Amino acid sequence: MSISSNKEIYRNLCKTEETIQIFIQDWWLDAVCGADNWNVLLSYTKDGSVKGSLCFYVKEKMGLKYITQPKFSQNTGLWLNYPKDLSHEKRLSFEKETCFDLIKQLEEYTKANRIVFYQQAFDTRYTNWLPFYWKGYQQTTAYTYRIENISDIEIVYNNFNYSKKKNIKKANKLFKITYDLPSETFYEHHKTSLEKQHDKINYSFELFSRMYNAAYKHNQGKVICCKDQENNIHVALFVIWDKIAAYDLISTIDPDFRNSGASSLAVFEIIKYLKDAVLTFDFEGSMIEGIENSFRKFGTIQTPYLRINKIMTDNKLIKCILGKKINGR
Repeated sequence: MSISSNKEIYRNLCKTEETIQIFIQDWWLDAVCGADNWNVLLSYTKDGSVKGSLCFYVKEKMGLKYITQPKFSQNTGLWLNYPKDLSHEKRLSFEKETCFDLIKQLEEYTKANRIVFYQQAFDTRYTNWLPFYWKGYQQTTAYTYRIENISDIEIVYNNFNYSKKKNIKKANKLFKITYDLPSETFYEHHKTSLEKQHDKINYSFELFSRMYNAAYKHNQGKVICCKDQENNIHVALFVIWDKIAAYDLISTIDPDFRNSGASSLAVFEIIKYLKDAVLTFDFEGSMIEGIENSFRKFGTIQTPYLRINKIMTDNKLIKCILGKKINGR
């Protein structure tokens, strides 16, 4: 079956399959990649139903094509449609068989399209990377931070660090919470906040507008904002969600008001807003020490996920260059 046919089949699958994470939903990939810049490989059971997929984003730089993560997509790639009531042994067997099939198709695709490098980060649910290891892929571990169950707000709040609770109590008296800040306002606030710190925004308004509009259209996104009595925006969060979890995708914090406590309040308020919609809240974890420290204080669980990569070319010069880049040299 052609890869273009795969894409149409996958689009239909996304309409009905609730276990497909938001970052690999077709409409999200259209928004962050562009409709023509992503593709999908499918693995089928003997009766013709889809048992697994591998979505990927293709970029080109200096004439070289490679598969990588699109912006604002923590995890892409693998989705497995597990049969019900599998034993542990049969689950591992299913993973091996399905991944081997998808890897075979991936190798054929990259060869046919002269793709030199592959790198993706998988959803936290997938911990078994042995099928990729057996086929010559490499893996590094990254971490996100999650509150696994937000249904009981009292328990969630009680698990917060003392400093977070203190910030929330202080901020609760000072700020009004509003929702649905326009995309232009959110983007300009983020841009200006970064400029105050002598930094530049690293994404375009066009990209943010596509994500914002798509998430709102599918009722899977929300902006929450904290404003003071003078109507100054202290912090705004853009949060997206699926049937599995909500993700704190982008935070914009005015450095002039960094110690106002507004960011802690905004996080708590959006968790309350989403408590009946999803079970888990994901802080879109960072490997940066200072950010990790802040996320940890919300009573989160450190959660690993896999980053898989492989050099896909036999060209010795390109392999040398890519090898040095992967190893940080």
